[in-house]
Amino acid sequence: MAALFSAAAGAADVPQMSSGYTFAQKDGKALYAASCQGCHMAKGEGARGAGFYPKLAGNPLVQSPEYIVFRVANGYRGMPAFAGMMSDEQIAAVTTYVRQSFAKPDAPATTVEDVRKLRQQ
Repeated sequence: MAALFSAAAGAADVPQMSSGYTFAQKDGKALYAASCQGCHMAKGEGARGAGFYPKLAGNPLVQSPEYIVFRVANGYRGMPAFAGMMSDEQIAAVTTYVRQSFAKPDAPATTVEDVRKLRQQ
């Protein structure tokens, strides 16, 4: 019986799979786990191997809401563009999570209006 509870608890740590071409997650942390963590790692430390995945933790570029929203929406080099896979609300949530978790804990939240402005550029 304890093994069943242990397995169920571990399953909660597995990112939820999205169906189709859009992400189902709404929360910034869940979106990060589903879309960013595979390359940038759980703590934003980045990785090198088959490719180069820049660190997010301590990266001064991540402190700029314009920079991170633009990169998430439009992609860059090997990073896919998420504009067609995430809503403005989701991009705002994941960029807020990244900035507050890995760059600056007191960074202001990215707003949906911020994302809308940058999508139009």
